[in-house]
Amino acid sequence: MGDPALEPQIHLLSRRAFAGSALATAALVAAKGVQAASKLSPTPSQTEGPFYPHQRLAEEDADLTWIKGHKRRAQGKVIQVTGRVFDRYGNPVRGARVELWQCNSLGRYAHPGDIATVPLDPDFQGYAAIRTGRKGEWRITTIKPAAYDSPIGRRTPHIHFTVHGNSGKLTTQMYFSDDEATNLKDGLYKNLGGEAARTVARLGAANQYDWDIVLRS
Repeated sequence: MGDPALEPQIHLLSRRAFAGSALATAALVAAKGVQAASKLSPTPSQTEGPFYPHQRLAEEDADLTWIKGHKRRAQGKVIQVTGRVFDRYGNPVRGARVELWQCNSLGRYAHPGDIATVPLDPDFQGYAAIRTGRKGEWRITTIKPAAYDSPIGRRTPHIHFTVHGNSGKLTTQMYFSDDEATNLKDGLYKNLGGEAARTVARLGAANQYDWDIVLRS
């Protein structure tokens, strides 16, 4: 039998241990809840489309408006698009490969399958392949793409993206906040439903747009 004099102390220690354990468990559950709540919604995927440029210029840097050796800049409204690539937990993805391609300011792709009758722009690069920085950041200078007619209906201005992260890739399309009226008439945009807002680049000052990309994996 135990010492009766020690029983109150043992009882007190037991209660304290239980309380400490309960507090620790509550803290762990709360931490997991915060972590779950902090998960970012991934950028929705979309079709690559028929005009991925398998044949392209040797130049694929972040400025699509100037081609080395050319005397003129690409035609159209020059814009900048900046953003960051994150994983679902909000961690920046360093060194992700970001590919992007688009039509020119008149609505034509430099692709043999594009039967548009508007002219090509020989001074427009049309494609870039860049890497994200230490904080997942990326930036491009390009031309605001035009809307155009297609077999699936009128396409609102957009830029195609494929992002290769650490454990998979995302293919999607980026839209522009100042084209809301035409976005809402675009079939592919409408198919996104409530996820559509996560594909829209927001216009800031001086023709600069901002758009973050969240990878699913």
